[in-house]
Amino acid sequence: MIAAYYQFSPKTGKAGQNIASVLKAVEKNDFDLLVLPELCTTGYGLTQEESRQWSEPVPDGPTTKAFLDYSRSRQCTIVWGMAEREGCHVYNSAVLVHKGYYLGKYRKIHLFLNEKDIFTPGNLPFTVWEVEGVKIGLMICFDWAFPEAARTLGARGAQVIAHPSNLVLPLCQKAMPIRALENRIFTITANRCGRERGLSFTGKSLICAPDGSVLSRASKQAAFGYAVLDPREALNKSLTPRNSVFEDRRPSFYL
Repeated sequence: MIAAYYQFSPKTGKAGQNIASVLKAVEKNDFDLLVLPELCTTGYGLTQEESRQWSEPVPDGPTTKAFLDYSRSRQCTIVWGMAEREGCHVYNSAVLVHKGYYLGKYRKIHLFLNEKDIFTPGNLPFTVWEVEGVKIGLMICFDWAFPEAARTLGARGAQVIAHPSNLVLPLCQKAMPIRALENRIFTITANRCGRERGLSFTGKSLICAPDGSVLSRASKQAAFGYAVLDPREALNKSLTPRNSVFEDRRPSFYL
């Protein structure tokens, strides 16, 4: 599997322009799975009014249709972050499509700082989808700070975690190799870069392997990055011949 991320700086409120920019930027690159940043169609620093105005239903909105069409034409899998509207609620969501088919979505459970004023907390469980024999789970940005997020996906069989992000703290890039190692799983963190409404984003998107090594790391500038993964490596949960990161768990002693 060729797993990739595209790191860029979205233009606030310009969904069509941002989608077109992404698709043009990745057009000449090979990939099976492409992961894009959190809220990559609208930008991050939204007001309540803007979040309602620029959010869309999933999967019936124009953004999902655009990525469905592209995934069909490229015969690939795409994960991206966007503002999702359902009734009177707006969610910070990640969406998964594969070869022209909508597979599912995840709504961010752990909201960061002022996101709590903009979005409704996620109400969908951490879910794993099987895509041509590879099990893919989704989490979003600040979920990195909660080991339970990646652990839950790992326990549910995920071999790859797609992780759309808009990181402003320089900590996630240190934590994700540990999340990969402690769950013996691949992780793809697609961050954004640049500045927006007083916020500076850290860039440095990365792909991590089950042994905690970093297979690809971006700079702070717009970048396409990729790594060739063997998802079967994520099936081996052993740290030693007698120790498994899942079988050796003793939940009765945990909080």
